[in-house]
Amino acid sequence: MVVPLYSLNTLRLGYSIVSCTTKRFLVGDLKPSHISLQNHLLHRPITSKISANQHNFTVAYLINSCGLSPEDAISSSKRVELQSSQGADSVLALLSSHGLSETQISKVVRLRPAILVADPEKTLLPKLEFFSSVVVSRQDLARILCFNPHLLSRSLENQIIPAYNFLRSLISEENVVSVLKRSSWIFLENRRKNVVPNIELLRELGVPQSCIALLLAHNTKVLIHKHESFAAAVEEVKAMGFDMKKSTFVMALRALCGESSKSIWNRSREIYKRSWGWSDDDVISAFRKNPQCMILSEEKIMQGMNFLVNKMGWPSRVIATYPVILCFSLEKRIIPRCSVVKVLLLKGLIDEDSSLAYVVLPQEQHFLERFVIRYINRLPQLWDVYHGKLDVKDV
Repeated sequence: MVVPLYSLNTLRLGYSIVSCTTKRFLVGDLKPSHISLQNHLLHRPITSKISANQHNFTVAYLINSCGLSPEDAISSSKRVELQSSQGADSVLALLSSHGLSETQISKVVRLRPAILVADPEKTLLPKLEFFSSVVVSRQDLARILCFNPHLLSRSLENQIIPAYNFLRSLISEENVVSVLKRSSWIFLENRRKNVVPNIELLRELGVPQSCIALLLAHNTKVLIHKHESFAAAVEEVKAMGFDMKKSTFVMALRALCGESSKSIWNRSREIYKRSWGWSDDDVISAFRKNPQCMILSEEKIMQGMNFLVNKMGWPSRVIATYPVILCFSLEKRIIPRCSVVKVLLLKGLIDEDSSLAYVVLPQEQHFLERFVIRYINRLPQLWDVYHGKLDVKDV
């Protein structure tokens, strides 16, 4: 929904402030030696009023036609100045015709206000047509441009198409679309600066093309890192004993490449050690088996460990043996299964030595056959327990 018209009183206030500011410059004793300064200042009210008028028009347009808040409009007006509404109206109409909603257009303008002064026919349309030919749906295109409107400011011939061809030479067209959806910044990068050297390093170390493609398609941001940082992360992953010919190497590289990623890794290590008694060897062993366990949120780690250790009674270090379990949904997988197992234990239908892996790792059908279907005749309530309709204590 478009924001209500910009207040004319606000515009008038803008002019008043400029006028008052100008008058202050003219107060004083104008001696002959000040003639040149006086002449200069006498022209400033006109220039200032024109500038203020143009600025206020831009702010009003950003609010009225683009749906920006007054605060965002004032901020964006520092990066673009509109001479009239005609060209900007054509830009908005073009974006709308390619599937962008009013809300999405508003976000595009807020992130990239200079788009309003781009030539819609010569500059924007060819890019929109190119992305439309690549992306599956108008909805996907709208989301991509809303997330990264800078795509519309780069050269189609010199940047976008070469980037597309580069990606297409390494991964499938479907995966190129995935990259556009998730990591479109690679289309703005100088790939020869970091991406190409990073890929060449992996090839020199014997990383198979399948792993490189996996990294490029699903963890593109890793390859955009500065080559020195990337090379250091590769060495660290190697030192931890990862097999560079397996996909876990790619996952580990994602977890350790970049300052923010390494910070998360260190935070997770401290949580496992401080709160759950893991040793450094436990941490590295768990990381080698499932790298994702080291990039989970603190909340997810604590909730999962608390439930498995304190409520189900499994030893903390046993979980380090099966770290993938922490990546499963607590609500959709772990709690329903453990609730069924707890009922069976309380009823004496199974032994207490059921292993964590035996309960949580199997596919759903296998779990149901082992723990639900087998006992359903004696405990019909198991279905309700499994689906969360009945609490363990009520069985």
